[in-house]
Amino acid sequence: MEIGVSTFVETTPDVQTGKTMSHAQRLREVVEEIVLADQVGLDVFGVGEHHRRDYAASSPAVLLAAAASQTKRIRLTSAVTVLSSADPVRVFQDFATLDGISNGRAEIMAGRGSFIESFPLFGYDLDDYDELFDEKLELLLKLRESEKVTWEGGHRPAINKLGVYPRPVQNPLPVWIGSGGNRESVIRAGLLGLPLVLAIIGGSPTQFAHLVQLYKKAAEQAGHDASLLTVASHSHGFIAEDTQLAADRFFPSTQASMNVIGRERGWGHYNRSTYDAARSLEGALYVGDPETVAQKIIHLRKNVGITRFFLHVPLGTMPHEDVMRAIELLGTEVAPRVREEIARWESESI
Repeated sequence: MEIGVSTFVETTPDVQTGKTMSHAQRLREVVEEIVLADQVGLDVFGVGEHHRRDYAASSPAVLLAAAASQTKRIRLTSAVTVLSSADPVRVFQDFATLDGISNGRAEIMAGRGSFIESFPLFGYDLDDYDELFDEKLELLLKLRESEKVTWEGGHRPAINKLGVYPRPVQNPLPVWIGSGGNRESVIRAGLLGLPLVLAIIGGSPTQFAHLVQLYKKAAEQAGHDASLLTVASHSHGFIAEDTQLAADRFFPSTQASMNVIGRERGWGHYNRSTYDAARSLEGALYVGDPETVAQKIIHLRKNVGITRFFLHVPLGTMPHEDVMRAIELLGTEVAPRVREEIARWESESI
């Protein structure tokens, strides 16, 4: 069971002060968070790509590379790379470079993205939303198969026996498929035999069990060994020494962020009762003391089959020292509890 952290490197106004930190400050803070995550024994750190004012990481590979030389073990991944509006050649080169700097710890999490700002920014038509992703994923996978590539598609100039460099340390460079729970994307990942990441940020996480089963069924039908495939989840959360303290500290920025996004997408108002309900064992918020969060992750593993868990922290803007403490507790107290219980449970199941 792998446990890690994901961030979107948000620079939203602080709920308490109303001030907005600079992109540069938040980027430097995230490097410190990655270094700490490595020091406390976490397995993976993910950085999401966005192209809007309230997010600072438009280039996850660059940010991850800044932390690569300061870390030793932790895996470094995008969360996600908006592949539909990117050039797969450049994506591959960037992450192959990261792989070299980190000595084989880079990963790509490819997705369509939950925001659409990058499409007009890079000159793509949203009417081609699905076709763009399919075509560019095909090219990305081809790039990692061989040094020289020949390829032709409808949305990018053809490539004719050209070399793509640098080559990564890992062969192949890991590519995950990020999904918000879309059946088609889950089936695609299974058919391709690629690891899957599910964004579980609402409702009951156990409802995603059928998607994991669908994913593995598709993999088996395509001739892949489903037992070797890994499934990750990405969920909002926060950890403090006391559950009530964690709940009270995480709520203000969570409410502010969810209501900003909610207004853009037509969601209802996010209030404390909605928040508290999501903190229950069957809810999608992983907020509490180390024991509470550990038990929720164990519950997710046993009932959904997740083999990697991303705690997304912070949601919105929180004090850097609070985020650092949450990461420390995740690595030193939550992860050992989860790994010990999962190992015991699996040994009893044999």
